[in-house]
Amino acid sequence: MREGIHPTYHENARVTCTCGNSWLTGSTKEEILVNVCSACHPFYTGEQRIVDTVGRVERFVKRLESRQQAAAFKRIETQARQEAEEAARKARARGDDPEKAAAQVMAKYEAELQAES
Repeated sequence: MREGIHPTYHENARVTCTCGNSWLTGSTKEEILVNVCSACHPFYTGEQRIVDTVGRVERFVKRLESRQQAAAFKRIETQARQEAEEAARKARARGDDPEKAAAQVMAKYEAELQAES
């Protein structure tokens, strides 16, 4: 080994976790600070805990809810359009006004959407 190029090895380096747990190990640093250890990691403790960093979880949940709401709205809109087309087809077959029948179906769905909001 070449002399003078290797860092100093510390036999009793202290590792300290943010939960307060600490232990000794060998390292090139005298003191090591960690955020998660085996005493507080959810995998080892069996509890589910979300470590939120600057509101990331809230932003994710908000984005997820908006996407689910948009998908639900699109699904309702598609169903309303299909029922309106069916009502217009039946009205044409009876000789009634197809536009009026479609408008009634769309009005029903608009009322439901306003009630949900």
